[in-house]
Amino acid sequence: MIRAMVTILSLGLAGGAVAQSGDTVAQTVGDDVFTAGQTVRHAAEGADDLLMAGETVESAAALGGNAMIAGRNVKVTAPVAGDVHAAGMYVALTAPVSGDASLLGYRIETGEIGGDLRATGSEVRIEGPVAGYAAVTAERVVLEAEVEGEMHIAAREIEFENGARIGGQLFLYEAEGEAAEVPASVIAEDRITRRDVEEWESPMEDFRPVDAGRVLASFLAGILGLTALATLVAALIPEALAEMRRRLLAAPFGSLWVGFLAQSVIVGGMVVFAMTIIGIFAIPAFVLLAMVAAVAGYVVGVYSFGVGLLMAFGRPEPGSIGERALSAGVGALVAGIVAAIPFLGWLFALALSLAGLGAIAEKLFRPRFLGRAY
Repeated sequence: MIRAMVTILSLGLAGGAVAQSGDTVAQTVGDDVFTAGQTVRHAAEGADDLLMAGETVESAAALGGNAMIAGRNVKVTAPVAGDVHAAGMYVALTAPVSGDASLLGYRIETGEIGGDLRATGSEVRIEGPVAGYAAVTAERVVLEAEVEGEMHIAAREIEFENGARIGGQLFLYEAEGEAAEVPASVIAEDRITRRDVEEWESPMEDFRPVDAGRVLASFLAGILGLTALATLVAALIPEALAEMRRRLLAAPFGSLWVGFLAQSVIVGGMVVFAMTIIGIFAIPAFVLLAMVAAVAGYVVGVYSFGVGLLMAFGRPEPGSIGERALSAGVGALVAGIVAAIPFLGWLFALALSLAGLGAIAEKLFRPRFLGRAY
């Protein structure tokens, strides 16, 4: 599953760049479909495998193979003959899945699954039967249907509705002093095994129930990592970074526009090369380039943002490595907090990344049509 998530998240980064203009990019290779955009709905019959990414995505036509999908809102409303790998804020499988389902999201809802279910999120609702086993980690788990195989649950809150049944063993991973009540109509007590949550091991062992402390620690670790990276760049190329920062702060919307053009060139080049058929083999290189450009732009954008905030409060431009580290830390912290705001935060982070990429492009290529000097 980890490999699948890496695949769809990589596709998501590439798709995010084209989604800015609202366009949808689609490419068919054999019977497989690759598509990305802001709002994407796949409704063409006859596809085998489907790889899809965007803001709102829906698989609305029957698939003969597998589906790998990433987005904020993910829906599967047509049957899938193979497996489903999906990641998003909201993930809903309302159509039958003949194979396995591996799902990652904030809120997850599942229908009929012919194989195994592996899911992690804040809330997981199992509304359809599962023919294989189910391994679920969440803050809240709601079981409304039958799981024919064994079931592994690590959750703070568990609810069993009228249709809930477990055919195999039930393994409950609970914190010390907590014991969930399981109705006899769901499973006999002698088929329940209770274990400490720290013993959780499953095909999704990398995922644990959402915990506020763990989320905060992850957030702070990300801030520190970004600060360290920006400080390292400032130490290695101080003059070049200072020039890019001045460009961005002097004309943020101009840098944003150039960054949009730069990322569009990368993604557009990927599409054009793919149209040659032979160029399809270059798609991974374009995806990697788009990812590197996005990260590099975000580092420059965050650093510039931090410097701008400190200068707004009367501090001079950073002249020492300590001052640059402070600027990077302030920018990373404030940008991280703003990025956590639903929807608007995502747009802010995207704009910051594109503006930083624009400053890099101006420094490297100095497009003459800008008519700006620094």
